[in-house]
Amino acid sequence: MELAQREAVGAKYSAAAMRRAQALTWEATEKIAALIKPGMRESEAIAAGKALLGTLGMDRIWHPVLIRFGENTLRTFSERSDVDPVLGDDDIYFIDIGVVFGAHEGDCGFTRTTGTDPEMQRCARDARRLFDVVHAHWREHGVSGQALYQFAKTQAEAMGWVLNLDIRGHRVSDFPHAIYKGGKLGDLADTPNGGLWILEIQIAHPTRPFGAFYEDLLV
Repeated sequence: MELAQREAVGAKYSAAAMRRAQALTWEATEKIAALIKPGMRESEAIAAGKALLGTLGMDRIWHPVLIRFGENTLRTFSERSDVDPVLGDDDIYFIDIGVVFGAHEGDCGFTRTTGTDPEMQRCARDARRLFDVVHAHWREHGVSGQALYQFAKTQAEAMGWVLNLDIRGHRVSDFPHAIYKGGKLGDLADTPNGGLWILEIQIAHPTRPFGAFYEDLLV
């Protein structure tokens, strides 16, 4: 499929509206994070997140609210949680939401920690740091989506983490982006254009049962 087909947009699309939707989605994610406390079950956090989103003037949720605690931070978007863990006093979690504002899709996610576990804290920081390094590589060198994720894998290993290559980014646009069938960013043989693709980073600790997640719009 040609890049123009993969990056097709609808009549409503505008770059400014896309950036606004992303900014509002980030604000919503921060507000959800403020609700999450040790002692809360994962299912309770998801329910609280959905309820909060309903108060923020969104058009709709375009993908399910995903919140993962502890070992579930190793699971991908499509994998169900086997258990409903309680967030501990020394723990890790991530949030991933996809929300439509002004007929445009916002999608973001980040990892936070409770307590003082140094490896959990570094993992959460490095998911963001790895995203920034990979994002900068795309902006400076204009590489393909495939090359971008190979670069991300090498950089993750240099930081001491394992990159989950089952998570390879995706299209966003005016809602619904799915009709354009853009595929995964990491499968793209061409150089992606800005404002249309979400770069997803999911890393795992090499020996301990936790990981971290970060995603944002390529701009």
